[in-house]
Amino acid sequence: MTSRLILLSLLLGLVMASPAGAKYRVGIGEQNPAMYDTPAFQSLGLKRARYLVPWDYYKDIGQAGEVAHYMARARQHNADLLVTFTARRGCYVNGRYSRSRACRAPSARAFRSSFRRFDNTYPWVKTYSAWNEVNHKSQPTFKSPAQAVRYYEVIRKEARRRRIKVMALDLLDTGNMARYLRGFQARAKGSPRLWGLHNYGDVNRRRTTYTTRLLRSVPGEVWLTETGGIVKLLPSFPRSERRAAQRTLGMFRLANRYDTRRPGMRSKITRLFVYSWFGADNSARFDAGLVNPDGSPRRAFNTFKRFARTRL
Repeated sequence: MTSRLILLSLLLGLVMASPAGAKYRVGIGEQNPAMYDTPAFQSLGLKRARYLVPWDYYKDIGQAGEVAHYMARARQHNADLLVTFTARRGCYVNGRYSRSRACRAPSARAFRSSFRRFDNTYPWVKTYSAWNEVNHKSQPTFKSPAQAVRYYEVIRKEARRRRIKVMALDLLDTGNMARYLRGFQARAKGSPRLWGLHNYGDVNRRRTTYTTRLLRSVPGEVWLTETGGIVKLLPSFPRSERRAAQRTLGMFRLANRYDTRRPGMRSKITRLFVYSWFGADNSARFDAGLVNPDGSPRRAFNTFKRFARTRL
């Protein structure tokens, strides 16, 4: 009897410690619908994806066509899509956000009208994030948690007529994250239970600082809505596929560490979206692709595939 109890305890300990027991599921963030046609992507069997939509996409024929084409391919693939609204295209250039009238933050009324247009066109979308990287200078919400609250409240109220899931915030892991989050929480109504984090800094600088801070600050679920190993980001990260593959492994280890409840953690990681699928050419300043521009796999893809298979 004693031997059986010892064996049972050992087996239970292995189950509790095993990464296979992790609860989060993975997906890809990518703007190019050609992703769905690449053999490498099809070999993964993934259904979850994240797509950025400029809030006023319908005002430009070309842009509206791009959105329609992507959404059609995602629908054909039966994608479980997280749609995130973002700034008007062309408003952030050379590290500065334009102060032009056209680039100003939309009113809650204008945002509601745009959301309804999109939602009525694509009623099969079940998960929305109100605004992308609200605390980054590329967005008109950069200095205004109150503005981010308005957009969240718009979709939260719309969710009453539709069974959709609404993400409160999509934050970037930078120095203003905690301050921005406090400003949002002080103004938001109800008790949001879904939060997003882009933890590029933690993953690529081999730290846990901001991921841990967010997990300790919010209730409910946290989705890593943009993450992954960076191939190139000048001047901080010279081009290196080897480093990107190593950081991709570190990304999974970080998520594994926090995807189950632990003392001091009020929430857990339940989704992870790697950005992006396609890499850029050698002249680009930023590149985090799992595959080359022609669709051929990079080192990081092999690492991603190995772990993703258990988290479909």
